Amino acid sequence: MRAGARPWPGGPLDLTDVLPPAVPRVEDDEVVRRQLDAAVAAVDAPDVVFALSRHGRRTVRTGGTAPPRPVPREQLRYEMGSASKTFTGLLLAHLTDTGLLSGGEPAAALLDPALLDPARRPGEEPVTLAHLITHTSGLPALPADFFVRALPAWRTNPYARYPAERVVDAFLRHRQHRRPGTRWHYSNFGVAVLGHALAAATGTPWDELLTGQLLGPLGLKETTLVPGSPDTDATGHRRDGTTPVPPLTVGGFQAAGAVRATPHDLLTFLEAHLDPANRPLTGALRAVRRPVLRRGLGHRHVHTVAWFRHPTERGPMYFHGGATLGQQAFLGFRPDTGTALAAMCTRRFRVRDAFVPTAYALLAEV
Repeated sequence: MRAGARPWPGGPLDLTDVLPPAVPRVEDDEVVRRQLDAAVAAVDAPDVVFALSRHGRRTVRTGGTAPPRPVPREQLRYEMGSASKTFTGLLLAHLTDTGLLSGGEPAAALLDPALLDPARRPGEEPVTLAHLITHTSGLPALPADFFVRALPAWRTNPYARYPAERVVDAFLRHRQHRRPGTRWHYSNFGVAVLGHALAAATGTPWDELLTGQLLGPLGLKETTLVPGSPDTDATGHRRDGTTPVPPLTVGGFQAAGAVRATPHDLLTFLEAHLDPANRPLTGALRAVRRPVLRRGLGHRHVHTVAWFRHPTERGPMYFHGGATLGQQAFLGFRPDTGTALAAMCTRRFRVRDAFVPTAYALLAEV
């Protein structure tokens, strides 16, 4: 992807956008319930939820090692962590679809109009909004001084110690080591900067921008960016599966990881991606399916502006995972089968544990 390029190319849609998949048979529902129950049982966590939609028909199964709470698990909000980036990518796609932005705007100029003067940073190519959302900005995963500031709260709320003004300042002070658009490197820092740039471009605080332009139109009434109470939010746990952790506070990284939502709201979000026609944000929902870059051996790793995209035998699968200090999430959908999956658990696993492979395999196989 070249610097300043429009982040999602035009051209024909995927075949799966225009050919409807076969509608599942009612007798398949029991098979799906057994598959979901097996997935729940495979994840060793205090609370586990696997929520599946097939052509709008929902099946939600829950479990876990903790005793059931007064509020059913499927009614609680769960922390999305990096899966929040799918909301940010869709919002950027919407703002470009409406013509407010192009994706090629330099982020620094939006955050500090004085930087429109090219003499301020001679020899540097600008980092655009497109670079930030596609992780090709050249920014590190986190700002250079993040760990020093976060260390005192490393086991509780490290991001809370890095507020919005520091995120912006760290970006404006950053000196490039690679030309933007030439290398993929996953960056929470970059997507956080994108959120602040979009807020600046629209003159709207991030929470109001996301709520007004995306959450409200899509009917996501149980999705929020701030912690709630024990009656509304699931409680996360550390890797031992027993020690609770406080609710996540993300500081200046809202666009990269602040979303928390109920399983049913997440299915509503994913169902909109499965069937964008005649919905709010139709153009953006279609745009976030389209590949914008490929990387890795055989170009297996395909990226859109919001999702990772892998092939299956019948068509592409779109997915994104996320983790906080005490919870994990997996979101995905397959237009070819009309299937969407939202999976959550209240334990932060090590890399090789079962949650993500179980969710990925379930979406690939159902």
